[in-house]
Amino acid sequence: MASIFSKIVAGEIPSYKVAEDDRHYAFLDISPVAEGHTLVIPKREVDYIFDLTDKEYADLQLFAKKVASAMKKALPCKRVGVAVMGLEVPHAHIHLVPINREADMNFFGEHLTLDADRMSAIAASIAKEVE
Repeated sequence: MASIFSKIVAGEIPSYKVAEDDRHYAFLDISPVAEGHTLVIPKREVDYIFDLTDKEYADLQLFAKKVASAMKKALPCKRVGVAVMGLEVPHAHIHLVPINREADMNFFGEHLTLDADRMSAIAASIAKEVE
């Protein structure tokens, strides 16, 4: 059975796409810890990030770097934090979170609820900065 992320990549479930290439997909987290919280995934479904081949892992990190650079330009933040936990969805993914202080990456605190218009605006602002 395909993961929810594979269904997003296939277009079976809608997402707020930020960036895409032939092997990777980046989209806004629907339960963000900060505005602009983005998930970066390989299109090939692999449960655990360290089960990716060395090349897949390196390419995923480089794609995430490109997305993080766009986020930094598009969003008011000092840095873009990176986290890999991978327990909530059985599909390797990287969390990119715009931060101004370390406490902004609190995955155990309250998450934001943003309406569709705001999510679309954030996704578009990041997408236009992706090079």
